[in-house]
Amino acid sequence: MTAPSPGVAAVLAGLGLVGATALGAALLVRLLHPLLVRYALARPNARSAHRTPTPQGGGIAVLGALVPAAAAGAAALAAWGAAWGPAMPEPGSTLALGPGDALRLATVLAAALLVGAVGTVDDIHPLPPLPRLALQLIAMGLAVSALPEGARVLPWLPLAAERLLLVVGGAWFVNLTNFMDGMDWLTVADAVPATAALALFWFAGLLSAPAGLVALCLLGAMLGFAPFNRPVARLFLGDVGSLAVGLLTAYALFDLAGHGGLVAAVLLVLYPIADSGLTLLWRLRRGDRVWEAHRHHFYQVATARGCGVREVLGRVFVTNIALAAFAAASLWQGRAALSVLDLALGAAAVALLLRALARGRAPRGESRPGA
Repeated sequence: MTAPSPGVAAVLAGLGLVGATALGAALLVRLLHPLLVRYALARPNARSAHRTPTPQGGGIAVLGALVPAAAAGAAALAAWGAAWGPAMPEPGSTLALGPGDALRLATVLAAALLVGAVGTVDDIHPLPPLPRLALQLIAMGLAVSALPEGARVLPWLPLAAERLLLVVGGAWFVNLTNFMDGMDWLTVADAVPATAALALFWFAGLLSAPAGLVALCLLGAMLGFAPFNRPVARLFLGDVGSLAVGLLTAYALFDLAGHGGLVAAVLLVLYPIADSGLTLLWRLRRGDRVWEAHRHHFYQVATARGCGVREVLGRVFVTNIALAAFAAASLWQGRAALSVLDLALGAAAVALLLRALARGRAPRGESRPGA
């Protein structure tokens, strides 16, 4: 029997890593659930979407499965590269660990653990906004420092300005992910299509090995967590999970943008960016304290106006799948004009989604975000 090619072997090994990470996350949820019920119970309040006390902190299981899985994946890549030798697809392939890649992976995982620790404390005893933001910026700075040497996301800017913008923008995305984690399965519906697409882009040579491993393991960990968070959820991610998911996703997106996929990176997360961004502008216009919890996101308005949770999730998931398809098209068409067209099509799909969510099934004439 002929041995599979390196590319096919990498895909098969990647699927195995996704499955192993998912299984690890599910087992950790089972083990941690009694402790989370006892020490991390989220009780309903005026801004909650749930009606009964529900444990949070599922992100501990997500990180607990992801970190060792990524380390094991890195070790497997090193062994795989040594075994294949000259049969590797090409010298310096992104499917092999390059010089410094192990340190970069360790750095971004340490950043995820740091922001996860901040989230854990915040889940149990809310932190003041400024110290929380400062720690998030430090964690994002670590993640940005783990990008490949010479990678440029915005090459028209000076390198120092670009890196500063990535740190600030990444911290914003971390909080955005936290803000969007307000409905059962919503973070799953956002993260699974994005990380699956990122993993496929890695196999196509468009991500570095550390970012590819992060995307694969995050996909697996979220799939393992998903059964416990499906409506009606038995477990929430908590800040420990949403903040870490945001940081790891931002890192992989920055890596993709550094490989020439800026439009694709934007498309993969265009829905959460649009929902949270327009809601933020609407709340600023109203004079709200934007750092406080609220129920004005488009997906929250939809449920308040009569849409079912599964209906909202279905619309969001289908839109995210479409965005992933537009992102893939922008990468393989190879022409700037076509990439702009893909971005416009993605923006139109998101606009239709937000319009449908804002309308819901309630009577007309009520105030709504973005209206």
